[in-house]
Amino acid sequence: MNTFSKFAFYALFLGSVFASCKDDESPKPEGKNPDTAAIMPVDRFSADAGTLMVRDASNGLPAADAPINFDQAPFITTGYGPNGQSVDYYNFDVMPTTAIPIFVPMHDGQPVDGQLFIIDKVPGEAGYNDFWQVNEVTVPKDYVVNSLASYDDIVAAGYAIKPTTNIVNCPVVPKGSTASKRFNNADNSLHRGWYKGKLVHYFTFEEKALSGNSVPISPIYVTFNVNPDQPNGGPASGFVTESGSSQTHNVLATLPADAGYSPLWSVNVFDNADFNEVSNLTTAQAANILGSGVALVNCPVVKQ
Repeated sequence: MNTFSKFAFYALFLGSVFASCKDDESPKPEGKNPDTAAIMPVDRFSADAGTLMVRDASNGLPAADAPINFDQAPFITTGYGPNGQSVDYYNFDVMPTTAIPIFVPMHDGQPVDGQLFIIDKVPGEAGYNDFWQVNEVTVPKDYVVNSLASYDDIVAAGYAIKPTTNIVNCPVVPKGSTASKRFNNADNSLHRGWYKGKLVHYFTFEEKALSGNSVPISPIYVTFNVNPDQPNGGPASGFVTESGSSQTHNVLATLPADAGYSPLWSVNVFDNADFNEVSNLTTAQAANILGSGVALVNCPVVKQ
């Protein structure tokens, strides 16, 4: 074989090797487009999702996956702060103290720009909570935005997950839902995230930074139109309000500026016979308490 033939042979051989290597390269994952992704239906009022707010034929709660206007009854309440100041808070129903993980893809210590956060539970599933514990997911420099869209994606990619003690209050709601009020006029927009490859929508409430291994709690004192020990009494009868007003005499033990504040309230029920005597924390604690710590409810303060 002459020199030219040898050169042509090696060139052909090396070309085929390089072509083979190129063909064997794994394609990079493509990021999902939130604008075209399927949307996960959400129902906060099913028997599996709700406790105090469960849809029936007469209570008028929104249909499954229908937008919810939280700026109207029974989703917003006017009560009292510890010193008798009027306050507004939303009602997001009973929640546990065990937060669920939210996964935040991070690079160089910062969330990846344009990446939606990821959760693995929605209302109606066992273990769901409006309160999320932040988990940081370390991704490489060449990470493709929104190529992670589920917890399974994170596990399959083998990325390191670092739990933190930061807890955020982010109720998952149907698309189109509204809750316009926020403490100190904070962001009231509806955010988007990923759940098992589908899009979910959620609010954020940041009136107080929360941290720990479980969601902190704070006391609230409430009274109902019919006392809980009477027929058709308790939450179904609604809160007692002043005549011609939406002002209840429900009293919060703390407000967002207080060290012990939490939007997860431990509910104490006082006798509605004491309604007129209750106007602040001192008078609420002096009332006839019918039940202590009867439920834990997510009720972020949005105005004081």
